[in-house]
Amino acid sequence: MVDSIDKRKSQHIDIVLNETVTGKNTSTGFESYKYIHNALPEIDFEEIDLTSEFLGNSYKTPFLVSSMTGGAALAETINRNIAEAAEEKGWAIGLGSTRALIENKSYRSSFQVRKYAPNVPIIANLGAVQLNYGFGIDKCKQIIEITEADSLVLHLNSIQEVIQEGGDTNFKDLLIKIEKLCSQLEVPIGVKEVGWGIDGAVAKQLCDAGVAFIDVAGAGGTSWSQVEKFRSNEPVKKQAAEAFSEWGIPTVDCITSVRKQIDKQSVIASGGIKTGVDAAKAITLGADMVGFGRSVLQAATDSVDTMLQVMATRELELQMAMFAVGTKSLKELRETDRLVKTL
Repeated sequence: MVDSIDKRKSQHIDIVLNETVTGKNTSTGFESYKYIHNALPEIDFEEIDLTSEFLGNSYKTPFLVSSMTGGAALAETINRNIAEAAEEKGWAIGLGSTRALIENKSYRSSFQVRKYAPNVPIIANLGAVQLNYGFGIDKCKQIIEITEADSLVLHLNSIQEVIQEGGDTNFKDLLIKIEKLCSQLEVPIGVKEVGWGIDGAVAKQLCDAGVAFIDVAGAGGTSWSQVEKFRSNEPVKKQAAEAFSEWGIPTVDCITSVRKQIDKQSVIASGGIKTGVDAAKAITLGADMVGFGRSVLQAATDSVDTMLQVMATRELELQMAMFAVGTKSLKELRETDRLVKTL
């Protein structure tokens, strides 16, 4: 019997917080890039501007709290803490999978954070595979109405669905359904991975179909086959999950590959990003926004104040990196020639 959504989501939170769920012998790739320090930056640190643009709107920072949770009791506290902190700091918010709020009304409040964050982007989230399991335009519109989200991101998680008990594994003909949804839904639609990465060829297919942004969610952070391994009671699936502990495209390679293939759509860098220095490198490599997931989950579990401290630290790290290479805007950071590959 398939586990309840509440039990599954609660287990996910517990496992991600307390178990080793990163991939083995794989990394984001950021360690392969270094900035050449500029000892004479010729700018005033106080004038460094983190203003960014996403989907045609201007925001205070290029940062996103990546899609994490929803549909569990603790998730409501986590999402409220994220929302209140994000509103104060100007970060975008990615919701966890909203399938739960359609299937059970009691889960809706954990996704309804607009009242805590009236001025920042909220990105609703749904597994793309659900388009093959009864989710069409009507349910997607309902998700947007309930969450008051500015956009919808469809996540791709094929390996996770195979290992997950009762997972949905029919990924056939999804591209044409994504294209149809893009033409019918009134808000922009993006596509993200969950930790194995999107390459340039797939990103181009998606953008040609009408997708407005790509969240690469590369390897080097949380591996959801590892997460599901801890949940599984099936020896065969546990062993199979272990074989994929090194699977995925490093986040750096995703960013560069995707940016080579698309130029009009926004690129979000996520997947194992831990610091503002990682974020700076991602932006120089071609990202428009940078998402933090597991690295901020503990703070989000603790309190709004803890979350605000983590956010302030990431912002300061980015500002310091920009200062150290002599760039006072994100545009200048994207154009700097001071990021070099060393490995």
